[in-house]
Formats: sequence, C-alpha cells, structure tokens
Amino acid sequence: MDLISVLPSASKSCVRLHKPLSSCTHKLKPFCKTIRILGMPRRWKFARPSMSLSTVHASDDDIQRRTGGYHSNLWNDDVIQFLSTPYGELAYRERAERLIDEVRNIFSSMSLEDGELSDLIIQRLWMVDNVERLGIDRHFKNEIKSALDYVYSYWSDKGIGCGKSIITNLNSTALGFRTLRLHGYPVSADVLKHFGNQIGQFVSCPSETEEEIRSIVNLYRASLIAFPGEKVMEEAESLSEKYLKETLQKIPDCSLSREIGDVLEHGWHTNLPRFEARNYIDVFGQDTKNMKTEKLLELAKLEFNIFQSIQKTELESLLRWWNDSGSPQITFTRHRHVEYYTLASCIAFEPQHSGFRLGFAKACHIITVLDDMYDLFGTVDELKLFTAAIKRWDPSATDCLPQYMKGIYTMVYNTVNEMSAEAQKAQGRDTLNYARQAWEDCLDSYMQEAKWIATGYRPTFEEYFENGKVSSAHRVSALQPMLTMDIPFPPHILKEVDFPSNLNDLACAMLRLRGDTRCYQADRARGEEASSISCYMKDNPGATEEDALNHLNVMISGVIKELNWELLKPGSSVPISSKKINFDITRAFHYGYKYRDGYSVSSVETKSLVMRTLLEPVPL
Repeated sequence: MDLISVLPSASKSCVRLHKPLSSCTHKLKPFCKTIRILGMPRRWKFARPSMSLSTVHASDDDIQRRTGGYHSNLWNDDVIQFLSTPYGELAYRERAERLIDEVRNIFSSMSLEDGELSDLIIQRLWMVDNVERLGIDRHFKNEIKSALDYVYSYWSDKGIGCGKSIITNLNSTALGFRTLRLHGYPVSADVLKHFGNQIGQFVSCPSETEEEIRSIVNLYRASLIAFPGEKVMEEAESLSEKYLKETLQKIPDCSLSREIGDVLEHGWHTNLPRFEARNYIDVFGQDTKNMKTEKLLELAKLEFNIFQSIQKTELESLLRWWNDSGSPQITFTRHRHVEYYTLASCIAFEPQHSGFRLGFAKACHIITVLDDMYDLFGTVDELKLFTAAIKRWDPSATDCLPQYMKGIYTMVYNTVNEMSAEAQKAQGRDTLNYARQAWEDCLDSYMQEAKWIATGYRPTFEEYFENGKVSSAHRVSALQPMLTMDIPFPPHILKEVDFPSNLNDLACAMLRLRGDTRCYQADRARGEEASSISCYMKDNPGATEEDALNHLNVMISGVIKELNWELLKPGSSVPISSKKINFDITRAFHYGYKYRDGYSVSSVETKSLVMRTLLEPVPL
C-alpha cells in the first residue's frame, strides 16, 4: 500500500521523506499521556514477571493496545547510592601501577631462565592464559606477543611440550593450540589427532590425577574454538565434556572442581571476559600460593574494583539520560538499560571505552522500546507514520505522530545524533547518514513483522529468517557504539565488520536464532505467530516443536563455528582487534539468552550478572 494513502489527516510536510538533516537539536517534550502498566518497585525489589497477554485501554482513541506484561525496571535511581566505592582514590591506582610493573618483571624473567624446554613453554602459556582469564591482559600486550612468538617458534604438527611426560604434552598442546588460535596464529586442529589414543585412555580408564584433569580441562577449552568442518574438535569436545562431568561427581569440592564447573557452565561464547575474571578470581591460586599467583591475584582484584568506580560515574550519566529522555513514562516497554550497560561492561572494560559502554546501553534501550512498540503497542497505521518520520529525520516530524510516539521519536533522534558526534571524534569523519540507513533498515524489518502480526500471516522460514536477521537489531546495537572506540574503522575495514560482511550476517543470525528458541512461546501467547520455530514447522508438515528446536540448535552450532572462523581466520586483511568487539557483542547477547529470555525476565541470571560484576566489589 502506498504510504501516503494511509495518512489520514497529515499535512504535506508529514509525508516528505529523507529531508536533509537539520543542524538544530530538538528539546525533548514531556510525554502528555502516561499509560500505567506496572508500578515501580521499591528499592532493590522487583516485580515477579508475568508473561501473560494484557491490554490497556487508551480512552482518547478507543484503541485496545496489547502489552507484554513485563516486569518493571529493577534498578531505580537509588541504586547509585549503594555504589559508593573507595577504589577510585589515587592510592589504589598507584598500587595497581606498581603491581603492573612487577608482573612485567615476571614476564621478563622468563626469558632469562634456563631449564627444560617444555617447562619454559608451559610457563609462558600459563602466564598468558592467567592474565587473560583474570581480566588484566590489557596491560601486557607486548609481553603476551613475545611469549606467544616464543611458543609458536616450537610449534609443530605434533604439538609442543616434548618433556618427560606424555600427559604434559597433551596439556601444553591443548593450551598452546587454544591460545595461539585465539591470537591469530595459523595452527591446525589436526594436531589433536596425535593424542587420540591418550584421550581415549583418559576417558575409559581415568586416573583422575590433577595433571590429567587439567589436561582434559584445557582440551575442552580448546575444542570450543572450533572452525567449520573440524571433526576432531567435535570429538574432543564430546569426550572431554563427558569426562569432566563424570569427574565433577567424584572429586571433592575445591578450586579445581569450581573451575571445572565454571568452564562447563559457560564455555567460551557465553563466558563474558569480566564475568570470567570475577569467577576466576575466586579459584585462582587457591591451591598453589607463590609470588606469581599472589601478585597476579592482587592486581586482578584491584583492577576489578577500580573499574567499579568508573562504572559508578557512567551509571550516573546513563540514569540521567534515561530520565531526561522521558523513558520512565514509557510504561508499555521493558526497561533494561542497566542490564545492557552491564553486558557492555563485561566485554569492554578498558577505561577509555566509556563511549562504547554508554552508547551500547542507550542503543539497546531504544531498540527495546521500538521493538515493544512495533510488536505490541502501536497500530499498523501509527507505525507507518513513525517509520516515515524516522526517514524524514527532522524534529518537526513529531507533528505527524500520535502523542505517545512524540517523545520516543525525539529520544531516537537526539541519541543517534549524539552518538554520531562521538563517532566523528573517534573516526575523524561523519557517519550519521550511514548510521541512519542502518536504523531505517531495522525499522523497515520491524514494520514487516508488524504487518505479519496484524494479518496473522506466517511466512516461509527463509522469508522470516532473512527479515529476522535485520530485526534482531544486532547491527544497530553494535554500529554506533563500536565507532566511538579508539579502534580505526576506515570504510574498507568497516564493510568487513559491519554490513554487508559475513561477520555481521552471522552475528545477526546468531541473535535471531538463539532469541527465537527462548522467546517463541511467550511471543505466541502475545499473538505473534511468526517465529523460526513456527515457520520451520510450516515448511515441514508433521514436524514437531522439538524437531524445530533441534534444527535451530544445529544451525546455532554451525553459526558459532562460522563466527569463530570469521574472527580468527589466518591471513585476513582485517585485524582481529577490529572484528573482536562485534564478535563479543554476539557473546553478550548470547549470554542474555543462555537460560531464558533474560531481557524480558531479567530478575534471575541477568540480575545476578549485574550484582556480581557491577555492584559487588571483590574482597581484597
């Protein structure tokens, strides 16, 4: 249908699309109508989520509007008062700087030591692995490269660690393979074939020594960094996972058992770096205390707590934006800005990346508001008006919108403009029109889904999936925040990270598929018939929901391996550092869907993540 034909009383100015961007900014007008759904909880209390469909009557237009029955914001303004932390003081930063120098000296001393070659190799791997797992590796980039260059110089198609014990060989090779691959060194998974008999012996007749167990832990960790078609990695994952689950039932509770539990629970794709650091701090060095472990552990604890003082300042800024944008008056949507900020903090906790963390939280909040408006609250005609207004990109476009949409439009308009200004400082060029196109594409995909909901149409799987990758909104959640970082994204690099790159397509596919496996039942209860599950069942008569879920989980497993390849493939013209943040955003979203729809029901695992990485300091 022609857009102009559905604008009931709009003036001509309301239907002009793609008007050149005005240089002025539009002061946010307060919402004139509040449609109360759920009350705000008292401090630190949260409402029990209700996923049943509810409607609200808007008396001025006599429209029955659907809502999702989502629980309210868990974190009101008073939460900031509980974030008082002394770790922003100079004395703590000075102590951290002294420890950084001491850890550098530990790295340097390894190059001066004599001893068995296998010991020299495993020492370097141990240091690199532990500073990364403790979340302090940003201070030792040069030392890490030097250590891994040394390890790689002894790498062969049979692995490394040719010392006294074959067990040490497997441990060194598995850990070396994982670490080298993650840093872009060209290592083949075929190296693990040389340990097939040994692995089989471990699984069938386990002796359960700590050396053996750690070898299998590192084998399991290595197997998760698989590329497409690597059968040996699939076999290693299956065997090592089975071994470790059985081992957990036999060994006493200790730091090793807790480490195994964390590795099995979170793997790699959902083991967000700051979350991993917080968990690893609790187990590292508990059974073996020496100068190295003590210095690494103290530095990790200090760094974790010092960053919380930065988070406090950023949260204050985020909550001011949330209040000033009029968001508290949008009562039909989910308010998860603190949760989104936490996810950003878990994948980018370098102090200089404040723009990314805040930009990601704001972008995701806006996406959530728009998603709920297009899926639930707005009528098709209203949503067409809103989509046209976004494409016009002018403050006066609000004149054409229903009252409840005016503040939402202004929030989008001002925030996208502000993020573009931040990106221009970092990248040295104007990216606003580029970003606007991404937002327009996203809203077009939302509009398509709104029409499907209104008509009850169920598309084919292919039709749904292609639109769904865009409506996953991964691209708009990542694009502008990513451009605020101190990582150069010239046009030729950006096109390999953002649309139309394979990395972007896979990231969007990952979010769509995993999201649908967690949301389809609640979406269906709200009247949204189209999902990956229902469309697969339509295309395959006789298929059950279980069949569809199994098919999607196989697709997700394949997408994860493809994502690994896109990030780490040898010989790529795009540095890993340029691709890593977009890749890590897929991990953050994946964590949110690991157990359930953690964005609609954020009061369980997602709340725990906020508490553990944002609100609670590590005891020194």
